[in-house]
Amino acid sequence: MSAASTHVRVTAIPSVTDALKAVEALLLGAGQRTARRNAWTSVLEDRRHARDRVEAQHVMEAASGHASRAT
Repeated sequence: MSAASTHVRVTAIPSVTDALKAVEALLLGAGQRTARRNAWTSVLEDRRHARDRVEAQHVMEAASGHASRAT
């Protein structure tokens, strides 16, 4: 018996993100999609800045020897 080579075709299963992007593309025009993505990018950037501010406040309080009053 000779060993026959077996070819297996692997197709990637689309992720949830890919599926949502496909639905978004069908439902929204290009301009709306861009505006939505820009808005989300802005939200993420605002969150990052807020985390940075809290971290900086903690560093300043630790350096000055005061306890944090933030809740």
